[in-house]
Amino acid sequence: MKLSVLDLVPVIGEVSASFALQKALQLAQTAERLGYHRYWVAEHHDMVGLACTSPEVLLAHIGALTKRIRLGSGALLLPHYKPIKVAESFHLLAALYPERIDLGIGRAPGGSAHVTMALSGNFLDNLRQLPDSLQALMELLTHTYRQDGEPVLARPIPTETPEVWMLGTNHKSATYAAQYGTGYVFGQFMSDNDGVEMLSGYRQQYVPSALSSRPRAIVAVGVICAETEEQAGQLALKSAKAFNQAEQSAEVSTASKRKLLVGTPQQIKAELDQLGQIYGVDEFLVVTPIPDYQHRLRSFELLAEAML
Repeated sequence: MKLSVLDLVPVIGEVSASFALQKALQLAQTAERLGYHRYWVAEHHDMVGLACTSPEVLLAHIGALTKRIRLGSGALLLPHYKPIKVAESFHLLAALYPERIDLGIGRAPGGSAHVTMALSGNFLDNLRQLPDSLQALMELLTHTYRQDGEPVLARPIPTETPEVWMLGTNHKSATYAAQYGTGYVFGQFMSDNDGVEMLSGYRQQYVPSALSSRPRAIVAVGVICAETEEQAGQLALKSAKAFNQAEQSAEVSTASKRKLLVGTPQQIKAELDQLGQIYGVDEFLVVTPIPDYQHRLRSFELLAEAML
């Protein structure tokens, strides 16, 4: 079983954005030391409490201060950008850090309506054009793109192409991943949909591509891990309060059972082992919404001790 990290880069409490970004680096370095396979950062815009608006910039910094762990976006929000700029940025990262870069793509706006308009104008129009953007991006990453009949390359050309993944929570993202021959990450931690159905559809529809000859799947899960079940439950309550969830303790446990796994290392290991068999995956992308940097880091440490 492989474990990877998804970091939303939270700004917890009254700390500065600089402090939060230092904690992102600490998490990446700790994850590398513990044996995690990937460290991915999300993209959000003008959102209080989240510090990463440009994954590629943060990944460049973290890449210089780590050695082995794969680094990626979880996810870069393609509707906001021209495909060539995305390909150039991740080709540059892949040239800097060979065989370590992942390009995770998302379809969400990543912020409010007003910041979305400021970023890229009419988001719905951009979303409708996403199939064309995905096709152009795949061609740019495989050096087959043409503009008005003339070849255009997204330089620099790395020795190893970034791994490409589509992230999502529904049929549309799974269909895109299958159609364009990318890996697929099902976001269980924020979805009410049936992951088995999403992953089955992806695998059945998969079309081999120059980027990948076979379907590859990861499931993104919420995890809160602590030394005791009681401590884990208390941290889950703090997480619910921090994210303005009004559920009482029993309701939190019921409502969050699929989206957020809460327990001791061995309890979490058992649940992940079972989910791995149900979903047919051997890698989980772990997001830990604990509103405390020390306890969040400890959760990742305990999970690694039990599973890696």
